[in-house]
Amino acid sequence: MIDTGRAFTLTDLAGSQHDFDGNGPSLICFVKEDCETCNIAGPVLEAFQKAYGHGAKLLVPGQSGEKNAEFARRHGLTMPVLADEGCKASFEWDIEIVPAVFWIDAGGKVVTKFEGFVRDDWQALSDQIATQTKQPKAQIDWDSLPAWRPGCGSKHFDPEIYDKLRAEADGSVLRARKVEVASGDDMAEFMFDQGFSDGLPLVPPTPERVMRMLAGTHRDPQEVIATVPPNMGVGTVEKIAINAVMAGCKPEYLPVVIAAVEAVCTDEFNIHGVTATTMGAATVVVVNGPIRDKIGMNSGLGAMGAGNRANATIGRALRLVIRNVGGATTGGVERSTLGNPMKFTMCFAENEEVSPWEPLHVERGFSKDDSVVTVFAMTGGPVHIVDQTSRVPDQIAGSLGQGLEGVFLPKMHNLPIDALLVVCPEHIKTMTRDGDYSKTRLRDRIQEVTARPLSEMVQDDHSGAGISLADAEKLGAEKLAQVAPKFASTDYIHIVVAGGEAGKFSSAFHGWSTGPTGSISVSRKIDLG
Repeated sequence: MIDTGRAFTLTDLAGSQHDFDGNGPSLICFVKEDCETCNIAGPVLEAFQKAYGHGAKLLVPGQSGEKNAEFARRHGLTMPVLADEGCKASFEWDIEIVPAVFWIDAGGKVVTKFEGFVRDDWQALSDQIATQTKQPKAQIDWDSLPAWRPGCGSKHFDPEIYDKLRAEADGSVLRARKVEVASGDDMAEFMFDQGFSDGLPLVPPTPERVMRMLAGTHRDPQEVIATVPPNMGVGTVEKIAINAVMAGCKPEYLPVVIAAVEAVCTDEFNIHGVTATTMGAATVVVVNGPIRDKIGMNSGLGAMGAGNRANATIGRALRLVIRNVGGATTGGVERSTLGNPMKFTMCFAENEEVSPWEPLHVERGFSKDDSVVTVFAMTGGPVHIVDQTSRVPDQIAGSLGQGLEGVFLPKMHNLPIDALLVVCPEHIKTMTRDGDYSKTRLRDRIQEVTARPLSEMVQDDHSGAGISLADAEKLGAEKLAQVAPKFASTDYIHIVVAGGEAGKFSSAFHGWSTGPTGSISVSRKIDLG
């Protein structure tokens, strides 16, 4: 019998199934519609069907999907033309060129096989089939056919198709295209040359490493998590895992990376705009909930700096997904005037244990026991706010407010722009020394201390930014005397707690354009299975 790996069940143009298991004399010919040599063979196949169809099974697996029907109509084929969906049968039959012909005897033995079109081979095949089926020879004008024509490469060798088929044959869940690296190439340099890197070395995403990374989530590797702008790449769990490997993540970080990808690929967050703006906006990821301790994230000393693998690699993995799946490469869609170091990575955990307030994710409607990522689009930061001498709660709150004057520009007020204020533990202690000092009170204090007369916002010799002279004249002295706080609403002031126990240094991230035409911060619950 024929190798059982070559057995197939394929559907013809009418939707009927045809099984091939090697029983009985059979002629199998693989074709594709746009192959010139296959079209030379088409009339010959139909002549074979008319002459030998009663004594043998003739099947034509086609690699061209809907265009298989066009191939059949063109040549008036009456034998079954089958849909080799995904070219699986082509792969299993180990062909290289189409047309690929196999003549199989009654015992299931392949007695003749060839590829392409050599007239003498086809004529000899006709004689062989006639003899074995005891049918009259097919009536074919052999002299009218070319002596030789090269065939076309089988469609299953297209890189994306072949890698998927090979992975399935190996029993692997991986489906992403495999990139072959020559034995003499330096792997790190190769990945730089291919444009996969953010400018720093990458961990090679070998199949073994990707499989280990996928063990960090219960989700199917081929589940589509998001369509990733700007190029609308398909962000499967597998592709996210590949970039997590390159970033240096551990498998247990993968659910956090997946949730972050989900969050930034929403319409609200608008990662396309965040990426493309010349202002240099970047993604800031804040993690809340039990996952922080589970994977060893840093919310304390040095939380926003170097030294913690989870913080650094989760943020980097997100950026690599945006780059490698979404296509946001520097100089392409990425058009930041100066760039931004947060485009390498910016991810940290909130220090919920030292905070007197509800953590960020609870404020945003989640349970305290939920693990959540929140993403912000920020153009600047972390910018230190230094106050080592205040001893009264309102003084510290006032200093934090004055530290936010620099968002965009000190003379620009009433801004509908997000700011993320990161309050350090020592400032928290001073602020709460006399009892509760709520986030609402802190936000109100920020607005109070930053309120300035509109007259200070008018363009002048020191700065051309702000209210134009013409508009100022229209407003008049009375309206110019009215005061405006820094932010259009306290809703734009987001507050978290992080940092080490010692040091009176809080920080702030300055927002980009907030709202439907810019970016709105988004939170996503982390799926831990």
